[in-house]
Amino acid sequence: MEAFLVSTSIVALAEIGDKTQLLAFILAAKFRKPWPIVLGILVATLANHAGAGALGSFVTSLVSPEVMRWVLGLSFIGMAIWTLIPDKFEEDDATFARFGVFGTTLIAFFLAEMGDKTQVATVALAAQYQALVAVVMGTTLGMMIANVPAVLLGDRIANRIPVKLVHGIAAAIFAVLGLATLLGAGEGLGL
Repeated sequence: MEAFLVSTSIVALAEIGDKTQLLAFILAAKFRKPWPIVLGILVATLANHAGAGALGSFVTSLVSPEVMRWVLGLSFIGMAIWTLIPDKFEEDDATFARFGVFGTTLIAFFLAEMGDKTQVATVALAAQYQALVAVVMGTTLGMMIANVPAVLLGDRIANRIPVKLVHGIAAAIFAVLGLATLLGAGEGLGL
């Protein structure tokens, strides 16, 4: 349950102001069909984060628990720093209109998530918790918590969210996870 809750909260916070959330705003404004966009986000996120989570789970079988502790601890601290850097959205991320609303959203979101901080967080969380399904479900729910309101409410909420504050909170959570991991938290889990 901890893996699910931590994964959900970290990704929901980290996603505020992220390029994929900006993509959700743009797709909503462009197509004005929220439900195919929401479904596209869900499917793209499940596919992307399942692969990322599987990678995180696999990596733990390749290295010793001591090395993994350092890799994870430093990864979480790196994520804390990365979370404080604003994302830039490229208009090219949403240029798949010939595939319809669902297809455009699916392709654009899947590609936009490649190497994104929430995908990297999913790899690290899956390695940390060794609970692939809980982490993927949590990170996917976190993406949906951040992006569904962006699709449904669009511009009405975009300017009301204190993005710097939310990113600061997410960065603090990543930093605490990193420091806790470096100090030995999770050793009872085989890390």
